[in-house]
This record gives sequence, structure tokens and C-alpha cells, in this order.
Amino acid sequence: MYEFSTLGWVRHVIFHPSEGFEDLRWKKQGSVTVSLVIIVLLFIAMVANNRMVGFAFNTNTVKVFNVVPLIVQSVVYFITWCVGNWCICTLLDGEGTFRKILIYSAYALVPYIFCSYIAVFISNFIILDESIWFTFFTYLGLGWSAVLMISAMKAVHQYSLSKTLLSILLTLIAMLLILFLAILLLSLFQQVYVFVYTIYTEIAYRIRG
Repeated sequence: MYEFSTLGWVRHVIFHPSEGFEDLRWKKQGSVTVSLVIIVLLFIAMVANNRMVGFAFNTNTVKVFNVVPLIVQSVVYFITWCVGNWCICTLLDGEGTFRKILIYSAYALVPYIFCSYIAVFISNFIILDESIWFTFFTYLGLGWSAVLMISAMKAVHQYSLSKTLLSILLTLIAMLLILFLAILLLSLFQQVYVFVYTIYTEIAYRIRG
């Protein structure tokens, strides 16, 4: 077993995913604070991809900047992933707690975040004929983080590879259900608010009259 600093554990699991997450589990390491910082960096990466990518590679046609979709694509999706995975793996006898799922999942996103920053940076210095570099770093981050996420979920729940893949698939389905229910609740609350506000406005109008 190895001994690392807080950030050293992040580096260890990134470059040694198979044994890194297992070491992280047995040593009971992992920082919620670092995980939250990583999620903030994920949000910033989303903003950078939306606003700072080179003109030749920017496919964003919306001129008015709206931060809400970016919060949903980063923070909300991540929280939904953690909740969905915790729910599914509770049913599948997984050993991971919500705290561990949050930490391991955040650590697994580091390559995607780092490569996103690199892709955004180089997009401002290359032309379309050199777009392979932009695509390379984009897919490198996605692939690397996907491998880390599988290793993370396998270690945190102590599953076999096949059961890990099944749990990830079920987690994605659970995320869709959670987001669907959340949209329904928001719609319901909006309708209730409009109804109450309409009644209030009518009563206030009659009192003044």
C-alpha cells in the first residue's frame, strides 16, 4: 500500500485506475472538499467550452449567455449520478456509501476536466485543418474518465466487471427517471404558484375595489 497526500491520491487513481481506487478504498482515503472543488472545475470547464473555445470550433449559436443549462450539465447531472448510483447499488448489494460514490466519481472526472481545458486552449491557436488535435483531447478526456469511472464503481461497490457495467447502465436509467420526476415536480410547483398567485391577485383586486 502507498501513502499519499490528499492531492497525491487523486494523481494515483488517475494514472493507476485498477489498483488506485482499491488502494483508496482500503486506506479509507478521499476528500469531500477536493471532490467539491473538482465539481466546481467541471462547471468552469463547461463554461469555457461554451464561451472560450476558438471561433472556428465554436458551434454555439446562442448569443445570450445562460448559466443555468451549464449548472444542470455539470452540478445537477453529477448529483443525479451519485443519487442514482447509490439507489441502484443499494438494491444490488453494493458496499459503497453515498460519500464514497461522490468522492470516487469526482476523482474519475479529472482527466475529462483537464483535457477539456487543453482542448479549449489549443482551439484558439489552431485552424480547422488541425482540428484532429481538438478532437483528440476531447475524446481522450472522455475515454480516460470512462475507464476511471468503471474502475471507481468496481472498487467502491466490490463488483465484478459485468456487474459494474450493469450497475452503470441501471444508474443511467435511474438518472433519467430522477430528472423526469424532478421536471414533473417543478412543473407542478409552478402551476400551484400560478394558481395561488392568481387567487391572491383576484382577492387583492376585489378588496381594493
